[in-house]
Amino acid sequence: MLAVLSPGQGSQKPGFLTPWLDLTGAESRLRWWSALAGVDLVHLGTAADADEIRDTARTQPLLVAAALLAAEHLPMYDVTLTVGHSVGELGAAALAGVLPAEAAITLAGVRGREMAAACALEPTGMAAVLGGNPDEVLASIATHGLHPANRNGAGQFVAAGAVEGLEKLAAEPPTKARVIRLKVAGAFHTPYMAPAEAALAAVAAGITPSDPGRILLSNLDGAAVNHGRDMVQRLVRQVTAPVRWDLCMRTLADLGVTGVIELPPAGTLAGLVKRELKGADAPEVVTLNTPDDLPAARDLIARHGMAPSHEPTMHFRVVVAPSAGTFEPAEGLAEGDTLRTGQVVGHVTTRQGPVEVTAHDSGVLTEWLAHHDDPVAPGQPLVRIGGNP
Repeated sequence: MLAVLSPGQGSQKPGFLTPWLDLTGAESRLRWWSALAGVDLVHLGTAADADEIRDTARTQPLLVAAALLAAEHLPMYDVTLTVGHSVGELGAAALAGVLPAEAAITLAGVRGREMAAACALEPTGMAAVLGGNPDEVLASIATHGLHPANRNGAGQFVAAGAVEGLEKLAAEPPTKARVIRLKVAGAFHTPYMAPAEAALAAVAAGITPSDPGRILLSNLDGAAVNHGRDMVQRLVRQVTAPVRWDLCMRTLADLGVTGVIELPPAGTLAGLVKRELKGADAPEVVTLNTPDDLPAARDLIARHGMAPSHEPTMHFRVVVAPSAGTFEPAEGLAEGDTLRTGQVVGHVTTRQGPVEVTAHDSGVLTEWLAHHDDPVAPGQPLVRIGGNP
C-alpha cells in the first residue's frame, strides 16, 4: 500500500518551485491558481526570499499549489492513501477527490489570510519541544498556559500560545527536553485562531465536496474519513484544533503502508516517518523535490501501488473504518440488502465509545469485509457496496 503525503507550513524553501516551471503548462497553471489564491505563486515559488515566503498569507496557498502541481505528474490512480500536515490537508483532500484543485487553492488563500490576521490581534507564537517524557512535556505545556498545537511523533511536540508563556517554557524546559522557538507569526492550531476558523467556515459552506475516492486521513484523530462534508468540517475545525500527526503515522503503520512519497517541498514529513516507523516493516520513502525525482516516485508507485486491472469488472464502493477498535455490524442487516445514503451499517467500539459507520452512497450490500467483534484499523474496508438499488 502506498501513501502520498502533503507537507505543511515551515517546509518551504526559497526557489523550491523553480525547476517545476520547466514542465509544460506548469507556469500557466500557477498563474491561474494565483488568481484564485490572491497571491503571485510564480514569484513566491521562484524569486521570493525566506522572509517573504514565511508570511502565513503567502505560504499556505504556495504549499498547497506545490503539492498539487507535482501530483499532476504522478499516476495518482494507483495511490491508495493521502494525508497532509496542517494546511497540507487541503492538498491531500484534493488528491483524494474531496475538493477540486481550484477549491483547495481558494481555501488555502482564505485560510492563510485569515490566520495571518488572527496572529496580528495579540502577541503569540510557537516553540518546538524535542525529547523528554511525553506526559511530562504535555504537563509542562499546560502549566505555562500553552496549548499542544502539534503532536508530531518521534519525540516532537509544538507548544503554542502567549509569548510570555513560551518564554517561561524555554526557561524551565521539561526534563531531558529542548525548547526551540519557531519563526512563525502566531499560535496556530489553538483557540487564538478562532476568528480565522469562523471566516474559513463561512467560505467553506459554499463548497459542494465529493466523498473520498481513496483513503484520506484526518489530522484531528488520524482516522480515515468516509464523507466529503465531514472532511470539509474537519478542515475548518483544524484551524483551532491540534495537529495529531502522531496518530496519522500510527494509522499508516496499522494499515501496513509499505511505500511513502512526500510531495514538495519534501523532507520534513519523510523524516518523521523514518524516525517513527522503523524496523523490518518500515516503509520505503521517496522525497519528491524536483522533476528529477519523478522517476523514483513513479517507480515506487509501480512497486507499492495498486495497479489498475484492464479486465472488465463491476465497480464497487467500500465503507471504511473511521477509527481503530472492534466492529459490530448493524443488527438485521445482511448481504443483499439495499442501502440508502447515510444509513448506519454498524459501529466501531473504541476506547472513547462507539463510533457510527454509515454508507456514503446508496446501493446493495454486496459483502461484509469485517464481522462481529473483528479488530479493525482506521481506513480498513468494512462493507462493499455494489450496483444501484
